[in-house]
Parts: sequence; C-alpha cells; structure tokens
Amino acid sequence: MPELPEVETIRRQLECEILKRTVVQAGSHESEKFRPARDVEGQRFMALRRRGKYLLAELGNETELIVHLGMTGQLLIDNPELDLSVVDEYMRAWWLLDDQRTLVFRDVRRFGRIALVKKGDYSQIPTLLHMGPEPFDSNFDGDELWRRARGRRQRIKTQLLGQRLVAGVGNIYADEALFQAGLNPSLRSISRPQAQRLVDAIRAVLSQALERGGTTLRDYRNLVGEGSNQHHLQCYGRVGQKCFVCGFILRARIIDARSTTWCPTCQRR
Repeated sequence: MPELPEVETIRRQLECEILKRTVVQAGSHESEKFRPARDVEGQRFMALRRRGKYLLAELGNETELIVHLGMTGQLLIDNPELDLSVVDEYMRAWWLLDDQRTLVFRDVRRFGRIALVKKGDYSQIPTLLHMGPEPFDSNFDGDELWRRARGRRQRIKTQLLGQRLVAGVGNIYADEALFQAGLNPSLRSISRPQAQRLVDAIRAVLSQALERGGTTLRDYRNLVGEGSNQHHLQCYGRVGQKCFVCGFILRARIIDARSTTWCPTCQRR
C-alpha cells in the first residue's frame, strides 16, 4: 500500500498539473466507493494537500475531494504516451480538465476510496479524523510519541500501523524505522530515549524514500514512473538475507496479521 513517501511524491507531481484547472466532466465506476468523483464536475482545484496516506484536493465550493489509493490505486494524467484504452478496464474514476487532459484514478483491486466532504469535515472518515501528527511536524518529537504510546498494550509495530501514533507510516517504513532505531517490533512499551530514536528513524527513512520517489514493489507508480527506494531497503522484504549491520540472518514473523522482518541481533528484546 502506498505510504507517506509515495502519496507525497504523487501530490508534488500532480499539484502543478491540476492546480487552478476546472473539471468540465467527471465519471466513475458504479461502486459507492468511487461515485463521489462525479460530484466535482464544474469545480476548480484550488489546493492539493496530503494527510497521512490521503490526498486532499480543495475545490472552489469549499469542499474537499479525498482520495485514498488503497493497495493498487494509481493516479494518471493523460499525455501523448498514455493510452486511456489500456487503463479502461481498471479505470474507477476520471476527471476531464478544462485543458482537455484527463485525470484518471486506476485501481485494479478496488481497495481505494474517493469521498467528497465539506472542507475540514472528516467525520465520515474515522481514520483521517483521528489521525496522529505528521512525522515532520515541528511538535512531533520523542516526548510526544512516548506520551501517545504510553499505556497501550499493542506491540509498537501495530501502533505505528494504526495511524494514531504518527501519520503515514505503513508496513514498509515501520519495519525500516524500527530496524534503524534498534527496536524489536514486538515491544509493547518503549522508553523516552527509545521513542526519540524511533522519531529520528521515522524521519530518516521517510526522507530517503521521498528523495527517491517512493518504493515500487508491485503496483505503485508515480506520475513519471517507478520510485527507486526499493533498491535501498535495509530490512523490509529481506527475510533470510544477511543484516547489513551485523551480518546475522534477518527473520520474519506475523505480528497482528502483518508480516514483519527484523534482525534478532540488532533488535533484541
């Protein structure tokens, strides 16, 4: 599933393409998850933001178009190299812009979602409404993360994936950050120093992924192609291979239904 670096990469690329453009026609798949795409016809894109893994497009009538890419969602904008007939089968929503280009939401497995809400009203999207701080917010530090994690009995890996501890971190970057911070993913509580190490690690792995256009493993594509961060992963997806730090073999286990990779030496309990 696209995480913060992937969604932010798409936001940056898409912003210059659709900002101040008006939707002259819109359509969608019949599913209720995509039908709100039709309701932006005649509206102008005024701003494009990201919150966690969500894209938030502010429209001229004080509403926001919310897009969640799910596992296989892609946003494409037509150009001489994009043949819309090729993506027709999996096209879940589309918006014809006033410059005659088409913005397409393609989603093979249909786990994505589109919503239209009043600006700032996320009551119908609980994950977005109760989301934790952004990793790069100035007030997000080790003390803040420690306070949010304190008293919870879930494992730290599961807390990271829940989005209330910090926004935008999914399975890939949780494994990478915990590895870099030297924390075992099964821990149910962490100290203040450990929390600060984890904040620093989260920021580091997300920054590196942003610089490389995100991590492309299967379905993720940004507007100009694939990201390259998959070639630089230290832990995620490397089970059975040697740890780059100590040389020990990386292990994997299922933690709360999510596959997790870690180093038994560098991330001792």
